[in-house]
Amino acid sequence: MERPSVVHRAAPADPRPHPIRELILVTVLFLAYKAGRLIASGHVDEAYANAGRIWNAERWLRLPSEVSIQAAMLHSPAFVQAVNTYYAWVHFPATAAFLLWTYLRRPAYYLWIRRVLTGLTAAALAVHVLFPLAPPRLVGAFGMIDTAARYGPSVYSEPDTDTLANQYAAMPSLHIGWAVVIALGLIVMTRSRWRWLWLAHPVVTTLVVVGTANHYWLDGIVVCAFLALMLLIIRRPGTAPASPPAAPLVAAAIAAPAAPTPSAPAPLVPAPPAPLAPAPAAPLAPAPPLALDQGSGSNLDPRFDREP
Repeated sequence: MERPSVVHRAAPADPRPHPIRELILVTVLFLAYKAGRLIASGHVDEAYANAGRIWNAERWLRLPSEVSIQAAMLHSPAFVQAVNTYYAWVHFPATAAFLLWTYLRRPAYYLWIRRVLTGLTAAALAVHVLFPLAPPRLVGAFGMIDTAARYGPSVYSEPDTDTLANQYAAMPSLHIGWAVVIALGLIVMTRSRWRWLWLAHPVVTTLVVVGTANHYWLDGIVVCAFLALMLLIIRRPGTAPASPPAAPLVAAAIAAPAAPTPSAPAPLVPAPPAPLAPAPAAPLAPAPPLALDQGSGSNLDPRFDREP
């Protein structure tokens, strides 16, 4: 009996990109993001005009006023400082830590997360160029203050002299967009029953960016719409639709000659029984000769019974 052959399968390739190459790529993307925001600066009059349009649109949509959120926060200076710190020091570090964790612990999802973040950021930069928008803290007519400038800490200098950031790029809010990506990614990639608590991160971020007068409600709504579009275009691992079989493989299967199959032995069919030949008829015994009784004339023609 032949021993079954052992098939050695190659180990699956590591889905993680090379770390040095990935670090360079992420750094280039971050620098492109900063450069793109600076390119979008310089449209001050248009940015203030768009701010009025956004404010009026929110009142027409019956959205709650950003002023009420900030007013509730201003009762405690210590709380305001904590909120300003959250705005200044959570956005970039949290996103970088999330990318690093995904790369090390969930490598199968890393490229998906990085592509979603890249696509979302690129869409936001396009809007920054096409639709410059002054944040509420720079528009005194809205009745809001710059909490970071008054209570600290602040990451911005005066808008006219700030060469490190474009302060007229409020639409859409990447603070909210990246926070939603982090929450959704952790919900998808983990299995704990507490994982839904990660949604608190984008909720808190939204209240922070609105309460500090850095963004409008519509800034968050628009970035969530962009994110939904990115998630439709960039499928997460395991959700891509199954593709039909490749045409060359089908053609090859049709053109390949069929391998001869060994013919099965014919089943043994018992021969039909030979017909029974009729037994030969027994020969008939000859009839005994008719005995003529000389003494009896009853058996003779009366004509022969007479003597001449």
